[in-house]
Amino acid sequence: MPEGHTIHRLAADYRERFGGWPVRASSPQGKFADAAALLDGSVLESTEAHGKHLFLGFPRDEWVHIHLGLFGKVDFAAAPAAPPTDTVRLRLANAESYVDLRGPTTCALITDGEKAAVHERLGPDPLRPADDGERAWSRVSRSRTTVAALLMDQKVIAGVGNVYRAEVLFRHGIDPYRAGRDLTRAEWDAVWADLVALMAEGVRLNRIDTVRPEHTPEAMGRPPRVDDHGGEVYVYRRAHQPCHLCGTEIRTAGLAARNLFWCPGCQTA
Repeated sequence: MPEGHTIHRLAADYRERFGGWPVRASSPQGKFADAAALLDGSVLESTEAHGKHLFLGFPRDEWVHIHLGLFGKVDFAAAPAAPPTDTVRLRLANAESYVDLRGPTTCALITDGEKAAVHERLGPDPLRPADDGERAWSRVSRSRTTVAALLMDQKVIAGVGNVYRAEVLFRHGIDPYRAGRDLTRAEWDAVWADLVALMAEGVRLNRIDTVRPEHTPEAMGRPPRVDDHGGEVYVYRRAHQPCHLCGTEIRTAGLAARNLFWCPGCQTA
């Protein structure tokens, strides 16, 4: 499932290619056909991301709410548009570009009020300038749940996925099985600030890199990571390999319905 930086990047891409101009909207698959017909010829006025939720704003306070889930894909291309396949849930097009949305968990036309309800149930997003870590801390600091599970709870903090969860805990030497209430305020503030910086860099580069400059392959004289997720990381998907810092074997276990990765040597209780 895409992490929050990808959704913010998509919001920027939609805005850059289609914002401020009328778009042709269609649903070759048919599941969004009625809503697409209502939007066809309308101006895409704004785009917005909150965690893993994408919103495309149209006149009359209407929004296309998109959540990619595990299988959703968004593909941009230059015009002229190729004939669509019958798997395309929503196509937007103009004279210069088109974009196809396939396989999302959610693609719905919603009102301002319904959009507000989505925001209300989400935690603060490190990539939204108006958000900070205070509301998340109020929940984390009172919780017996592990910090690793809390970071994946979109009601606590929105946009963090499995990669950022594993990597930010490693970067701060935090045992993923510590209860949220056992974190200090200084530790939480450092984690939040790090997520803000790491995820902003993810938007900029369109990939996740989490190693510090002194731990890059060039600095350490080690081979670069070879993985279809790309990016240099400390522990994510490195189970049974030696830690870059201490040499301890990276461990993995299931937690919060996802595979957790951590270094027992660096992330002590």
